[in-house]
Amino acid sequence: MTTFDDRETAFEAKFAHDSEMQFRAEARRNKLVGLWAAGLMGKTGEAADAYALDVVSADFEEAGDEDVVRKVVADLAGKASADEVRAKLKELLPVAKAQLLAEL
Repeated sequence: MTTFDDRETAFEAKFAHDSEMQFRAEARRNKLVGLWAAGLMGKTGEAADAYALDVVSADFEEAGDEDVVRKVVADLAGKASADEVRAKLKELLPVAKAQLLAEL
């Protein structure tokens, strides 16, 4: 292999790693948002955990965050606006990334 091939392989591996970490961070963020929303709905314990997993699953409906926003806003029934949910998503992404890095 040439140096160019080695660099190409390294860049591909880094891209795959970065993509996986972004996916995991977004899933963790969605779980944290789900737990936040569960608290607003008065859910605790296993019910809160189950709801958080439902929020994570909702993210697979379409690309982007709007599927999560729609689910959480609908489930909260007026306890938080779409803008508040989007702000919480933005606020919790760095928290999720920090949690993942701490686990490594």
